[in-house]
Amino acid sequence: MLNSKSESYAAAGVDITAGYKAVELMKAHIARTVTSGVCSDVGGFGGLFELDVKGMEKPVLVSGTDGVGTKLKLAFIMDKHDTVGIDCVAMCVNDVICCGAKPLFFLDYIACGKNIPEKIASIVSGVSEGCVQSGSALIGGETAEMPGFYPIDEYDLAGFSVGVVDKPKILNPKTMEPGDIIIALKSSGVHSNGFSLVRKIFGVGDKDITVPVAELGGKCVGETLLTPTKIYVKPILDIIDKVTVRSISHITGGGFYENIPRSLPDGLGAKIEKKALNILPIFDLIAKTGNIPERDMFNTFNMGVGMSVVVKKDEANKAIEVLKANGEDAYIMGEIVKSEEKVTIC
Repeated sequence: MLNSKSESYAAAGVDITAGYKAVELMKAHIARTVTSGVCSDVGGFGGLFELDVKGMEKPVLVSGTDGVGTKLKLAFIMDKHDTVGIDCVAMCVNDVICCGAKPLFFLDYIACGKNIPEKIASIVSGVSEGCVQSGSALIGGETAEMPGFYPIDEYDLAGFSVGVVDKPKILNPKTMEPGDIIIALKSSGVHSNGFSLVRKIFGVGDKDITVPVAELGGKCVGETLLTPTKIYVKPILDIIDKVTVRSISHITGGGFYENIPRSLPDGLGAKIEKKALNILPIFDLIAKTGNIPERDMFNTFNMGVGMSVVVKKDEANKAIEVLKANGEDAYIMGEIVKSEEKVTIC
């Protein structure tokens, strides 16, 4: 491989030796994610993972894939690339755990206009951190240098997660009953959704987003928006083990009105108490700056709630205790009611 070099390919804009350097730089980050199931090294054609199914009746694999979206534009402008990888992992594993699955391994895909090894390694450092937070092994990936397709200083980032759950333990929303309690898990910010609207509101690319803003506690808009998506894997797996969880919703693009109904059975709806919500300052600033109606805010953003968990009423207090013991800011935000209206915010 060290003798692999193509002057002709380099003249077309692709430096394959830069790819080799990037792999060497990222190896230390990837090593942090190794778990007992990993049985292959970086650089092969496929990532190998040995599945441990001891104690499971019927193991079921669960997969999820996603990207970071136009939030990447903020990373380009701020020239900060070590957190978007956390977003990439989070958007995948937070989906996988909604059925009760434990994430096992992760793969990433980076497409760029020019392979700058240090930048690629910085991106992968974030992916690795997300994998560590979620207990996933980073067992493979791909970096594609695509000059003429992407601008030289830009890239795209996507990921793929695989988890496992015992079939009898897959969460079943059909067990839900009126009176069940909806618990909110606080988000870390805007996470990785709604950035096409966010960029329009704040003039990202045209206006200075590095100026401190009083409403954001003195932080700038760029720094606040780049806050990585929170990963909820460990507290969610713990609560599933200790209380009766009916269903889980990952609040992503589409906000409350699109995501919460995905985990509700027919005939039941979610009644959300608006006054109970811990709406973060960034959302107030978005609404104010963009003159965005409240309905649109709740139909686009997480509004400070990264995930919602439905539990039996008599186990709500225990559920919150478990979540808080895991470092989560969790609180009751509503209840399940008989209704054809899937989400009511009052």
